[in-house]
Parts: sequence; structure tokens; C-alpha cells
Amino acid sequence: MKKYLIVGTGGTGGPVGAYLARAGKDVTFIARGDNLKAMREQGLRVIRPRDEFTIAPVRVSTLEDYEGQPDVIFVCVKGYSLDSVIPELQRIAGSSTVIIPILNIFGTGGQLQKHFPNTLVTDGCIYVAAQLESPGCIRMNGDILRVIFGVRDPSDLRDDLREIEADLIESGITGLLSDNIARDALLKFSYVSPQGACGLYYNVPSGDIQHPGEIRDCFAGLIAEIGTLARAMGITFEEDIVERNLKILDTLSPDAATSLQRDIAARRPSEIDGLICEVVRLADSFGLDLPLYRKIEAELRARGLMG
Repeated sequence: MKKYLIVGTGGTGGPVGAYLARAGKDVTFIARGDNLKAMREQGLRVIRPRDEFTIAPVRVSTLEDYEGQPDVIFVCVKGYSLDSVIPELQRIAGSSTVIIPILNIFGTGGQLQKHFPNTLVTDGCIYVAAQLESPGCIRMNGDILRVIFGVRDPSDLRDDLREIEADLIESGITGLLSDNIARDALLKFSYVSPQGACGLYYNVPSGDIQHPGEIRDCFAGLIAEIGTLARAMGITFEEDIVERNLKILDTLSPDAATSLQRDIAARRPSEIDGLICEVVRLADSFGLDLPLYRKIEAELRARGLMG
């Protein structure tokens, strides 16, 4: 049985680790503060739209106190926290470990690989609408839980990656070992970046984007601009990404907001640079306009939300 380590028990890592643990997989969660305390005392509760379940007891630790060498590390922290966990990941990762980052920011795996010359770091992404509602409690706002991961270089493909895919599927997660992770990660980004940008710009939850009108048109336009960027990068999508992402959005609870919106509202660090500003920087590097992204970035700067 593979040993899984979930680094970051929030809206991303919480559901993934909980589903794996519920299926009997060997899972250790990394948490901190009140979340760590609550999980030690009560386990991890997952509330879904139509039901809920609790994993108790759970193995949970701080990253600094974790001992052992996991087979698989799911890195589920926010982009702005990534640098802070690298030293401890270097301590515990071995040559046979697989590190799978499932952050919102496109290209994270390649950047992380530079710090792990002897360990395989894949790229990855996740589709889930969830948040840490209270210590030890994750609320999922939709039924989607899909994890996609893959190697950038085909020569890195290993049998244990298929085993990880099988474990995910067996646990009730839609797991996919991608044969084109750059395409699939950018496809995910084509949803999460426009949703974050649109929701933050208009200060609205998903329900306001689900109704026809200016806000939904903005969301669709931002998706189309990611499509323009993809073509410049030589990435071809196999479906209409506007239609696809609108359908995904329409499955969410109307009151669901993005983690970017929640972080900004709480005056916490946010992924605004990687989700919005990075798109403008990439557009500049390819000589593209992307007027909606530029308008939103300029407005958010004017509101004092950058930096």
C-alpha cells in the first residue's frame, strides 16, 4: 500500500486526503494551528451538497514533525506558501517519492522540480469547489472532485504513476494520468483564473455568473482570452473551453466564492499574482493584447489589491 502525504489540509488537500482515507488508503495529513488541533481531537469532517462523512481518527502532523518517507506527496498549499514548504519536502522526499503539486498556478511542477533533482515532480491540477469552513471541517460546494497529473517529459513515465491513478479512482476521485499535462493544466487554469478574476472584479459569488448578462459575458470573454494565449503557446484544446467552463460553473452552489475572493476579503495573502498578473505577463511575452485581463488587472491595482 502506498503511503500518501497530504501537505495542506484545506479546500484542496482536505477532500483528496479524506476520500483516499475513507477508501482505506494510508494517508497522513499535514495541518497546523486550530485545524491541526481539531483534526487530532475530532477527525476530519467533509460536508457535501447532499451528505457528509467524517474520517476519525486521522493521522495528522505538522510538516516539521513528520517522520518517514512517503511514496506520494500531494502538495496542496496556496502558491504564496510554496517556498515555505520546500525545505521540509526536501528532507522527507526520497528518490522513489512522487511529488504531485495540485495548485491553482499554471507551471508549478516545472518550477518545483528545480528544487528536487533526484525526485520526480509531476505537474497537476484539481477540479473541486471546497473550502475549510471551520477547523477540522471541509465544505464541498459541488460534486466535482477530479485530479489530473502527468509528466512533462515522456521518459519520466513510471508504473507507480498508474498505481496512483488507480488509487484515486478506487477512492471515488476522478483521477487521470494525463498524456499531455501542459494542455490539461492550462485547461484547468482556463477555468480557475477567469472565475477568480471575474468574481473578484465584480465582487460576486458563482450565482451572479450563472445568470446571462454582463458578468457572465465577462467570464466567457476571459476564458476566450486564455484560449488565445494557449494558441500562442502551441497548445491545442480538444473542446470548446468557453462552453465547457460555463457548464462547470453552472454546477456550483450559487453562493460559492473562489479562494481568491475569500483570501482578499479576509486580507490574507492571495494568489492574485499567479492567477491574474501572470496572464498579463505571458500576454506581453507573446505580444498579445488580452483586453479583459488587462482591464481587470488595472482595476485591481487601482483598488490597491496588488502586492
